[in-house]
Amino acid sequence: MRLYTRASEETLRARKLLTDWAEEGLVSKEQYQRLEQETLSELRTTNIFLRLILFLFALISVSASAAMFFEVFLSHPSEQITGILLLIFAAVCYVAAEVAVSQAHLYRYGIEEALAVCSVAFLCGGIEAAFFSGPPYSPRPEPLGFLVPATGAVLSLWIWRRFGLWYAFPAALVFIVFLPSYWTQSHSAQHMVIALLYGVGLIGVAAIRSGQHFDYLEREYSLVEAFLWLGIYLAINLHLSSSDLGLRWWVLGTQGASKFGGSFYWTTWLLIWCLPPVVLARGLRQKDRFVLAVGAIISILTLTSNKPYLGWRRHSWDPMLLGLLLMGVTVFIRRWLGNGPGGIRRGFTAARLSRKDQHSMNAGSAILGLVTPQSITPTSQTRSADFRFGGGTSGGGGAGGDF
Repeated sequence: MRLYTRASEETLRARKLLTDWAEEGLVSKEQYQRLEQETLSELRTTNIFLRLILFLFALISVSASAAMFFEVFLSHPSEQITGILLLIFAAVCYVAAEVAVSQAHLYRYGIEEALAVCSVAFLCGGIEAAFFSGPPYSPRPEPLGFLVPATGAVLSLWIWRRFGLWYAFPAALVFIVFLPSYWTQSHSAQHMVIALLYGVGLIGVAAIRSGQHFDYLEREYSLVEAFLWLGIYLAINLHLSSSDLGLRWWVLGTQGASKFGGSFYWTTWLLIWCLPPVVLARGLRQKDRFVLAVGAIISILTLTSNKPYLGWRRHSWDPMLLGLLLMGVTVFIRRWLGNGPGGIRRGFTAARLSRKDQHSMNAGSAILGLVTPQSITPTSQTRSADFRFGGGTSGGGGAGGDF
């Protein structure tokens, strides 16, 4: 099922670990050169910046090619013709992605990723245009309209498994959000269905992970489990997920809470307090940093959404109190770990063991600086061309009042 061989991906993982060890000084230069010759791979990779550039270039090229085809060969096609052509484009894009990997041996190269993404977009758009009428995700959708998001979810899961693209899995989770609106109009039932689907996926991933320890797929399944935990939490937190799950999933508000029954409402309030300890315990037991990060995130989200749940009034100093609480917890955990034997407690330490995180923070700082240059660079002041200094009464050396 996997497009890449196990040996190739294990070789790439070993090569990446070797590079990290060399940067940390854990291996000598001679050892690095000898081991580097033993971790050669046939797969072609590139750095993250060139990968993003190639992804955007390929995405724009495919979209422009499809638009040019419609502009040149079809002036006013019907919806059915448009849908059929989009389905053909989806098949062409997917086959091209498969060929790019099998023949050119591309691995996280950007080009095959853009082709796979375009195949999902063209497939969903083609099914919608060819077989269904009316605007997509309307308040009164067609009974069989769920086939569009269901197909998108299935293909996204297939691309995640086939190509190993991590972002295809959260894309599948987003498609699943649209499904319950086609099956029931009850907002409570919609939340329950989404949480149930995510829960089934979580059970399956946890079962698969039991045999993947120290494997090259361990990081991939760790990230997938973290996404599922986060999805379950967002599905049950009624003040983070809007009542209209399909259109306003990320809107923070309280206006949808009145549409839920009292027992369901207070049950979700209890669950959002019970879920963070469970996720944190799971992350600590597995020593999984992604699951631990999700546990910390949903703990903060629970604190921020508690007042809206209880109907209490928010105050301007609430973020300050939350910040003080987080700083206190951080200092306590750091000192507790540092006071352990050798600064270690049950395999956890507060000491920095690798500079890998520092590289990620530096890259994030650079990206943030590019995104928000106005925050650090003052804007230039405009000056009128007719402006002249003047009005002074004193001067020297023959200077007048207009000097």
